[in-house]
Amino acid sequence: MSTQSPKNKPTPTQARAARRERRQNRRKFTRVLIGLAIAGVALLLILGLILPMLGNLGTSSDKAPDGPGKQIESDGKDHIDEGSEHPPYRTVPAASGWHYPQPLAPVSWGIHTEYIPEEKRIHSLEHGGISIAYNCAEPASDDCKQLVESLTSIVDRAREANLKVVMSPYPDMPNKIALTAWTFIDAFDEFDENRIKDFINAHESSPNAPERFAN
Repeated sequence: MSTQSPKNKPTPTQARAARRERRQNRRKFTRVLIGLAIAGVALLLILGLILPMLGNLGTSSDKAPDGPGKQIESDGKDHIDEGSEHPPYRTVPAASGWHYPQPLAPVSWGIHTEYIPEEKRIHSLEHGGISIAYNCAEPASDDCKQLVESLTSIVDRAREANLKVVMSPYPDMPNKIALTAWTFIDAFDEFDENRIKDFINAHESSPNAPERFAN
């Protein structure tokens, strides 16, 4: 029977140091686990806020949707020179038709504070984008400010998900709010968050758009 040589036996100081090192390693491991757990919970909270809002973010279906909104016969996708005359569009706002080529259009995605000419807006729709237009009779009113704030919140979250959405005022438009995608329009007068989200989810980068993979 062998016994441990006194020379190999750790001293009390060495034993205490070893125990201290093991405790420190356990604490480090515990901190790592806690950090991973917190990060996981934070990620779930973020996804829980965004995913219900816009469904399957960043994905597009291979099936061309027939709604929501009203499907409009196409006015074509001809490019025209800036300032050129052309026949009137079928709807206001337009959902297809004559538009400017690059680099005049499309416009940048996100929030715009000034009216976007149809010839620029339509190029954005051709790329699979969604236009959210609004018309306030009294732009300085609290009602208009609340509407813009509510629409901005939706667009900001859509852009965080890398969805192609553009928002802008549209003076003298028949309705207070109008959503357009390529050959689709949905216009109404009362803010409806679910209605807007459903339209974005269905039509953003859908196969209806001639150049849905363009940015």
